[in-house]
Amino acid sequence: MNKKILRGGFTTGAAAAAGVKAALIYFSSGEIVKSVEITALDGTILKIQINGVEKISDGVKVEVIKDSGDDPDITNGASIFTTTKKISGDEIIFRAGLGVGKITKNGLQLPIGEPAINPGPRQLIKNVAAEFGVTSLEVEISIPAGVELAKKTLNPILGVEGGISVIGTTGVLRPMSEEAFKNSLVPQVDVAKAAGYDTLIFVPGKIGETIAQKLGYPAAAIIQTSNFIGFMLEAAAERKIAKIILCGHIGKLIKVAAGIFHTHNRVADGRLETLAAYAAAEGLNAAEVQKILNANTTEDATKIIAENHLEIVYKKIAARASYRAERYVFGEMEVGTILVDYAGNILGSDIENFV
Repeated sequence: MNKKILRGGFTTGAAAAAGVKAALIYFSSGEIVKSVEITALDGTILKIQINGVEKISDGVKVEVIKDSGDDPDITNGASIFTTTKKISGDEIIFRAGLGVGKITKNGLQLPIGEPAINPGPRQLIKNVAAEFGVTSLEVEISIPAGVELAKKTLNPILGVEGGISVIGTTGVLRPMSEEAFKNSLVPQVDVAKAAGYDTLIFVPGKIGETIAQKLGYPAAAIIQTSNFIGFMLEAAAERKIAKIILCGHIGKLIKVAAGIFHTHNRVADGRLETLAAYAAAEGLNAAEVQKILNANTTEDATKIIAENHLEIVYKKIAARASYRAERYVFGEMEVGTILVDYAGNILGSDIENFV
């Protein structure tokens, strides 16, 4: 029986970058293009259709229709508009248009007041500008459907108001059919084992991967797990991998300390509750514990930990995550854990004696 090969797509950030490229082509030559190619942050070449290019009084407005491929993304088919204007100076300024939110709470990747245009999309747009030797632009991104779509996301809770976020780590959107995606992750383990590695570094996302690389772990031993940490631990155990290092953002790996091995927020959470419990066990008073429980994100809650000089909790959470992971695979491998924040700082680790 032939399995359907799922088709990939591109992120909202890549759509916006394509719009900016179409605008810059118009600025430089007057040509109205039907498609452009951009290079995603992982090196993938994306060919993206341009739905419309319009000259306005002080810039160029471009429409791109979001194509998520076979990924069940809520923005699939939505119009992504970029309005690009030339400005003086030496800066690319980002604006939130209709349907794109603004940051209203601490603990996210951007400061309060900024448009919810994440670092990945910003870098994609800067890279496109650099292709044309441009260092100064104003880029406004609008997603009119985003006003309603945001109600189907966690944005209002997290502190993104007025619309959705322009997201994407690399620009490439890969299909997220759960079984297909999980199975696509496992070959990483096979390749690493075949290369002779018996200690693997499991990272749930880009932040963990970046830290693992900075710590000097070989790229061939760094394994992406996405949210499926338990599934990947089982896959590694089946292949007789001796040791695993979990390396990632505290907001993901603190869930493992609580015995949660599918870390998508809609499956299970308890991040703040877990951090509050460990802080309370170290003597944090009830009022400060309540502040942790009321925090917007785990990242935000780390400030309360720092204010109370309770950084010891991170080492204990790391140790608990390792213990839970080892127990999950019935002691068939040794596990260590490294917890980091968005900035890439190591908050806590239990791998000092992990050889």
